Amino acid sequence: MNLLLAEVAQATQRLADAGVPSPRTDAEELAAFVHGVKRGELHTVRDSDFDARYWEVIARREAREPLQHITGRAYFRYLELQVGPGVFVPRPETESVVEWAIDAVRAMDVVEPCIVDLCTGSGAIALALAQEVPRSRVHAVELSEDALVWTRKNMEGSRVELRRGDALTAFPDLDGQVDLVVSNPPYIPLTEWEYVAPEARDYDPQMALFSGEDGLDLIRGLERTAHRLLRPGGVVVVEHADTQGGQVPWIFAEDRGWTDAADHPDLNNRPRFATARKALP
Repeated sequence: MNLLLAEVAQATQRLADAGVPSPRTDAEELAAFVHGVKRGELHTVRDSDFDARYWEVIARREAREPLQHITGRAYFRYLELQVGPGVFVPRPETESVVEWAIDAVRAMDVVEPCIVDLCTGSGAIALALAQEVPRSRVHAVELSEDALVWTRKNMEGSRVELRRGDALTAFPDLDGQVDLVVSNPPYIPLTEWEYVAPEARDYDPQMALFSGEDGLDLIRGLERTAHRLLRPGGVVVVEHADTQGGQVPWIFAEDRGWTDAADHPDLNNRPRFATARKALP
């Protein structure tokens, strides 16, 4: 074992003692980041090339600063995104939302599907859809100027149309023309603040996390936005907390112009997102 791998073993224990959920992975990721190699190449770093800055970044992660803030990057499906303070770090759970959305758009058999991403944050969802549905026309909106600093970096050179604005009033020029509306909005109840992981509670922007006493305030508003934007037969996909399974589909009720409202599981088989179809006239 070389010096770096020995240090990684010690760092793993430190991160585990600090309650970091994936201590070995994070210790290796940070070692690779500091030494400019891939995780699978850590054994190739010579002892003389060990960089003591490794322990500086380990101390930051030990204090529960997000791994992605330290490295400045987050991976989402086939994307590498720039992230940092002021923008919500995309989570693996949201990849299931995108997977469902891609399948739904493809099933529509529309030549150039129109897609809107509400509360785009880092741009992860919009960029993934633009990349994986090549002929789609993707529009995204974000309200926070702090988040938009990162969104603009990630979307530079992409074909996503980005606007700054309120998701509840966004894209009036697209009313009735959209095939798919997708959103990963804030959905944590204010009453759950103390139970949120430090990486999210202390570092993600509050407006990207919390939404009223039951966490569903913004989703209720987005229901009206989605109905306004979608064409008849168009589909909405909204992420929610696993504890909200069964609640969100009721927001997309038949008497509000929806059909086929349902919940769907994430990769851990926990209810993670709801979908509904705008009813035909």
